[in-house]
Amino acid sequence: MSFDYAPAPESRTIVDLRSSYGLFIDGEFVDGTGPTFKSVSPANEEVLAEVSEASAADVDRAVRAARRAYSRVWAQMPGAERAKYLFRIARIVQERSRELAVLESLDNGKPIRESRDVDVPLVAAHFFYYAGWADKLAYALPDHREPRPLGVAGQVIPWNFPLLMLAWKIAPALACGNTVVLKPAETTPLTALLFAEICQQAELPAGVVNIVTGAGETGRALVSHPDVDKVAFTGSTEVGKQIAREVAGTSKSVTLELGGKAANIVFEDAPLDQAVEGIVNGIFFNQGHVCCAGSRLLVQESVYGEVLARLKRRMAMLRVGDPLDKNTDIGAINSAEQLDKIRRLSEVGEAEGAARWSPPCDLPERGYWFAPTIFTGVTQAHRIAREEIFGPVLSILTFRTPAEAVEKANNTPYGLSAGVWTDKGSRILWMANRLRAGVVWANTFNRFDPTSPFGGYKESGYGREGGRHGLAAYLSSGQAVRSARATRRPRRSGAADA
Repeated sequence: MSFDYAPAPESRTIVDLRSSYGLFIDGEFVDGTGPTFKSVSPANEEVLAEVSEASAADVDRAVRAARRAYSRVWAQMPGAERAKYLFRIARIVQERSRELAVLESLDNGKPIRESRDVDVPLVAAHFFYYAGWADKLAYALPDHREPRPLGVAGQVIPWNFPLLMLAWKIAPALACGNTVVLKPAETTPLTALLFAEICQQAELPAGVVNIVTGAGETGRALVSHPDVDKVAFTGSTEVGKQIAREVAGTSKSVTLELGGKAANIVFEDAPLDQAVEGIVNGIFFNQGHVCCAGSRLLVQESVYGEVLARLKRRMAMLRVGDPLDKNTDIGAINSAEQLDKIRRLSEVGEAEGAARWSPPCDLPERGYWFAPTIFTGVTQAHRIAREEIFGPVLSILTFRTPAEAVEKANNTPYGLSAGVWTDKGSRILWMANRLRAGVVWANTFNRFDPTSPFGGYKESGYGREGGRHGLAAYLSSGQAVRSARATRRPRRSGAADA
């Protein structure tokens, strides 16, 4: 039995889009010295706004503003006072949640129900959580003697979770007493710029948060700036390697959260209906634009046929279309470039002999769209089983024993996440101890909480975000504090800490 759903679009009138946006530096929106670029809705290719592309001079201006705010105001402020600002930001995010959710779906292409029910609530939760730690840093990390902020944090975030990644980066940095210069992805800058308005509304001291928009050159200028003390990056492994090379030999602290090719492992004793829901959520949530997506499904041979049949039946119910429609399960691919990559790798999968299947799906004529897709007959040698596609494409493999499942799951240069579906708690623990992944979900997938650390191994990066571990990335113990932070000039790249 199938059901037809009447359209239930969320009104976009709550969002007051400007025709053009500048940079947010020292508490004010200012004109950039570089050119402008267009932010485009991936659902229909509508130009949403013109946005400034920050030049190296603009980035320098933002870093200088962050340094002044750090030295004169923010690092000197008691943690309890910093917490008040974070609490205020969290409450404003809640109050403006509908506006933020609609703008996120417009700019990113993700379904409104995900923006509304997952992204924005988690954004507020992260600011609430780290507000609570702001005056308790000495107790959060017992091995950090006299924890002190690092200074100015240069943060670069991706386009798949623009607002949530902003919260992951900014909330712990501010709680620890650092100031921030953040660069959102060039295809999704609008919610970051709306967050700048929230900082103004919260009366956050000028210069504590600065937002510079642009593409790769803007990010490089920020990462390489000699007066940035901390670099935090979420994005592709390729760019992460470039950043690691850039900061090598300097005194900058770095955390990198990079790509993934997660294994979602289903044993024969798993609750199969629940597992199928977890499989769908693991790979089709946010159009598969998730670094920890369960893009490799490993199914025990004895239940392979049953799992595949149930999965196809469930996929046939997925609704692809308008991101602002509350009935939509899968929205638009974020950009033409990403759509081209997904198509190219899917064609490679067919050329290498894997069987491709998608449910009947009418895609809109305008915009960037790709139907949910699975590949069967996949081996570990297939490129679609080894390379991160970053789209709604699932590769299905089989295994016979737990040891084989572990071997296949770990046979990847990545190590960000994994999922285990079984009725046996002992097997979950056995698997978790052997899987080389920063996060292992048990009988669920893609569950996030601000109290829980997140990060990877191998080519998935290093460092942790979230939880108490997320504070450590923005703190220095007493011995490592730079003594003359307030008065020193920008140091040369590679200079030793004083």
